[in-house]
Amino acid sequence: MKAIVPRAPGGPEVLEYVDVPDPELGEGEVLVEVAATAINRADLLQRQGHYPPPPGASAIIGLECSGTVAALGPGVEGLEAGQEVCALLAGGGYATRVAVPAGQVMPAPEGVDLVTAAALPEVAATVWSNLMMIAGLRSGDTLLVHGGAGGIGTFAIQLGAALGARVLATAGSAEKLETCTRLGAHVAINYREEDFVEVARGATGGAGVDVILDNMGGSYLSRNVAALASEGRLVVIGLQGGTTAEIDLNALMRKRAAVIGTTLRSRPVAEKTTICAAVVEHVWPLVTEGTIRPVVGSTFPLAEAAEAHRLVESGRSSGKVLLVV
Repeated sequence: MKAIVPRAPGGPEVLEYVDVPDPELGEGEVLVEVAATAINRADLLQRQGHYPPPPGASAIIGLECSGTVAALGPGVEGLEAGQEVCALLAGGGYATRVAVPAGQVMPAPEGVDLVTAAALPEVAATVWSNLMMIAGLRSGDTLLVHGGAGGIGTFAIQLGAALGARVLATAGSAEKLETCTRLGAHVAINYREEDFVEVARGATGGAGVDVILDNMGGSYLSRNVAALASEGRLVVIGLQGGTTAEIDLNALMRKRAAVIGTTLRSRPVAEKTTICAAVVEHVWPLVTEGTIRPVVGSTFPLAEAAEAHRLVESGRSSGKVLLVV
């Protein structure tokens, strides 16, 4: 089969389109003939040599895909050859075939074409697990989404709004702010020109926000805590702004607030299976009815993965960037 493989850690230029052995299908696994995969920030880190796959996972980059079921491993039930699916991966998406634990394979949502379905697994699982299963977002809460025009952000805005939350979102350009508003953000904040803490307080009558979904990490930590309401929950899912920062614990304690750091890729298969089942039950109906729609900014052939990485690194993209087989 064909796959994208970095010849060494480095920039986008190290990505090569080469022949590699087909994946071996194990107990409880499904072989998926890939139609498309999507680029995530974690892919850029792995290419640079900073984010190795979990033990036992494919060393090939790629955390999600869409495609058709090619074969079933021993013990797999509920799926059939030829079925259109999408899948949450620990690795292996930048290839023409991938072996996936059956619990991480989901039927492609009705009404979404197979290529576009590749934009859904990672964002749906990340957003649902963090907003609902960890932060306990409720109808009537105020949600602040950082990076609102990105893959995670565009999905989080739509899901929060669909669940009855009041959504605030940050972005860095007029075009991206318009994207956030169009998707359901009640307040769009230009982080280059505005202090999101002041805007958040102003939008909530000084109370602060109940939940923050943060992709920045260290550089935003103290300001995120300042923006939280009493008993607010800050969920850190990315480290684009660094890994370390000081925090005023007194401010955190006075608010009885929580700072939670999570990752999805390294979770056990059983946990990812639970998350995927919840996504199919609760999120796919919203996608099918059009309340939530996948946002795809750009598509590239799989062989042009380097160009796609350059686009994502530039910060110019909105929504998901897909690689099509």
